[in-house]
Amino acid sequence: MSISLKRAGAIFVKDYKEFSRNYGLSISLMFPLILALLFRSAGPSLNGAFAFSLVLNPSFVILTCLVQACLIAEEKERNTLRSLMLTPATSMDVLIGKSCLVFVMPAAALAAATYLIGYEPASIWAFVAAIIFSIILYIAAGTICGLFSKTLLDASLSILPVAFVFTMAPWGAFLVDDYPILNVLDYAPSSQLVHLLGIPHIGFTAGDLLEPLLIILAWTVVLTMVSVVLYQRRLKDE
Repeated sequence: MSISLKRAGAIFVKDYKEFSRNYGLSISLMFPLILALLFRSAGPSLNGAFAFSLVLNPSFVILTCLVQACLIAEEKERNTLRSLMLTPATSMDVLIGKSCLVFVMPAAALAAATYLIGYEPASIWAFVAAIIFSIILYIAAGTICGLFSKTLLDASLSILPVAFVFTMAPWGAFLVDDYPILNVLDYAPSSQLVHLLGIPHIGFTAGDLLEPLLIILAWTVVLTMVSVVLYQRRLKDE
């Protein structure tokens, strides 16, 4: 399937204008910065890696999944999503165009949050790759939620399962001794991100970095494929 960067760029500009007029979504950019300042003020009393994961995982849900779901739902609410498909733009043009804004926003906000909280990863390249994979993953999850929403309110509610499962998964590690079945939560992308953040600066191996990265990548590929298939099917149903 061909991809036109010009058409995707036009959709990006359109979404940017709509996003800048929506103050409720625009203010979400402050969320990771506020969390970073709060955990930074807590000082060394909190584990650095786990505290930083408490900034990253909720921020992915709010900045990426929620915003993407709302942008998709807003198009459906205005009956403009199907109109986009009547233009020469392909499905990939639309999805890439609508995802670019949601990719750039959390990338910039989380870079600032990383600086504020003072986190230093064991491997900067593994850290950057994990952030990129996670952003794409949550964009795909937000697309899926938005496709099953008819209004902005529906979109806000539809992300609750994603927020609950992915944000709370790392906490399952504290209950594994009492409930062994919760070991399955260790394979959630948010839990793997915590493992990656907690790798010490000295004595780690390539395998320590690759295992969480590959699991996050697998989630990203699967959810992205599901979002593309559902997008094409929902358009045919409407």
